[in-house]
Amino acid sequence: MGGLGKRNAKSAVSHQIRPAQESSVERRGEIRARTREISWLLLYSVVLCSTLLMGSPTAQAIPAFARKYSLPCSACHEAWPKLNEFGQVFRDNGYQLGNDRDAPITQIPSYWPITFRITPQWHREYNQRVAVDNIPGDPASGQTEQRVSTSGFDISGVDIWAAGTLAKNISFVVLPSSDENGNFHFESAFVRFDNLAGSRWLNLKFGKFELDTPVSEKRILTLSNDGGFYQNYHFEPPGDTNITEMGDNQLGVELLGHSANSYTRYSVAVVSDSDGSPNLPTGRGYDVYSNVSHAFEVPHLGLQRFGVLNFTGESPTAYQTSNGQPIPGTGSGNKPWYRVGAYALDYIGKFDLSTVYVHASDSAYLGTGTAANQPLPAGARAPAWNGGFVESDYVYSPRLVLVTRYEAVRMSQQALPTSPHALGNIDAATVGYRWYPIMNSRAGLAWHQEYSWMISRDSSPLTGRDAAGSSLFFGFDFAF
Repeated sequence: MGGLGKRNAKSAVSHQIRPAQESSVERRGEIRARTREISWLLLYSVVLCSTLLMGSPTAQAIPAFARKYSLPCSACHEAWPKLNEFGQVFRDNGYQLGNDRDAPITQIPSYWPITFRITPQWHREYNQRVAVDNIPGDPASGQTEQRVSTSGFDISGVDIWAAGTLAKNISFVVLPSSDENGNFHFESAFVRFDNLAGSRWLNLKFGKFELDTPVSEKRILTLSNDGGFYQNYHFEPPGDTNITEMGDNQLGVELLGHSANSYTRYSVAVVSDSDGSPNLPTGRGYDVYSNVSHAFEVPHLGLQRFGVLNFTGESPTAYQTSNGQPIPGTGSGNKPWYRVGAYALDYIGKFDLSTVYVHASDSAYLGTGTAANQPLPAGARAPAWNGGFVESDYVYSPRLVLVTRYEAVRMSQQALPTSPHALGNIDAATVGYRWYPIMNSRAGLAWHQEYSWMISRDSSPLTGRDAAGSSLFFGFDFAF
């Protein structure tokens, strides 16, 4: 599935450099308050889960491939929308099982290969330090940092997901996706040619697609504003102007291949340096992403997968302008950046443990926002950082999954030596669960409850203290 209309947009945190630091007393108070909040959430979750499990119907299949192949939900999913190994093989094979139902010409006329997904919800958002005018509407009155909290009923965007086969070994995905106001874009749109030269090691994808990241963000099990994305897939240091993010769907071409059981997999993608935006907004360069992994069975534990990734490219530092506004397609002064990483995806009984590490660096020009034809600030250097996350999904059954995740990003070198060493460092954590009271060949419904929080160090808008926020989310995530 896609990202529910870009619902997983990153929480906005204004990054500015300031010398003041947070007091230890205030830090301890915030930690105690957050601990109490998490404790009440966990207690409520346990009670609710226990109640729900007593009357849970049997989970079956979900749209749209379930309607086509009459497979149970557990055949392809650990917990919808996250794939298990069989689901990964099905996807690697171009949404084909290798039987007479693959070709669209043999499908019954009533088959409709489209799924709608949307999430009505209640959520509460809290931001610890927001720049607020002393006199509302009058910036000249000065500003102070204040806590802002809001809550209420809401709705996500909608995904309209269509996928399948055009012919044997030719598959497709089309995913129009909207934000919560109904503004549409194409999250994914590609055609794929499978088993070229009769080999499963040669498959070609062309269009807009998700990169083959270690853990799919488009099939993420968390949905809140702070927890509904992977920080390490999107992180850029404060003041950095690199436009490309590993978690965003990209426009390009991908060559991928796999063994018969997909235990060994590889992908190499060449994408435009536009970060997936159409109409060639930069139009001057290309980025390359690659991922190689291998899996093996461990007796009494399950499948263990290990892999490495590399994402490298260049990003423009200047544009020609018209009336002072950048002209799309005129990006120039490209400067390099890279992301490298390693990961382990382990199954230990009902626990699915994902561990991802990423090391990254951008050019000093990107890190300081300096055009290539201009001199760098004194002492400027390439910003570099290390990050990663650990996520544990406990799959009690195909109808109930508990999720916990911790993420961290640590700057190892700031672009400017005058910047605080910890500027932009991130700590984030998420805890939640999904319960599936309905899962059949026509529709799926998940009750989703989640709490997440995030701290960005030394980056509040006025005082340069730690900027923190949290999200509390309750909602019904359904697909038809």
